Amino acid sequence: MSTLTLLHNPHCPTSVHALDALQDAGREVTVRKYLLVAERLNADELRSLAQRLQGDPVDALIRRDAKYKQLELDADGLGVEEVVAILVEHPSLLQRPILDDGDAAMIGRPRPRAAAWAKAGRVVEAE
Repeated sequence: MSTLTLLHNPHCPTSVHALDALQDAGREVTVRKYLLVAERLNADELRSLAQRLQGDPVDALIRRDAKYKQLELDADGLGVEEVVAILVEHPSLLQRPILDDGDAAMIGRPRPRAAAWAKAGRVVEAE
């Protein structure tokens, strides 16, 4: 079985729920607190993540965040490179939680999606 990674913000209830679901399912998971400077994703890691993420690359951005509005961003139609550039500069705009099995990645919202991932032990197709 591949290594499971949770890109985690411990201050986000949905992210905490995803971690709980993984632990309750008995899954071994690497937790990466991506907002900590020491655990931030670099451009290559963000590019890989964006390319493997289910959905469009812009789905990796939290567009309802005040920072997104303050920066006057309009991410509709942006590609991987543009999303990576935004996230390198503003890591707090990375959507969370992101569930990654090494082959595919998905955003763990809504909560049932994270629970299905935890149960399967891998990224599952979005409904």
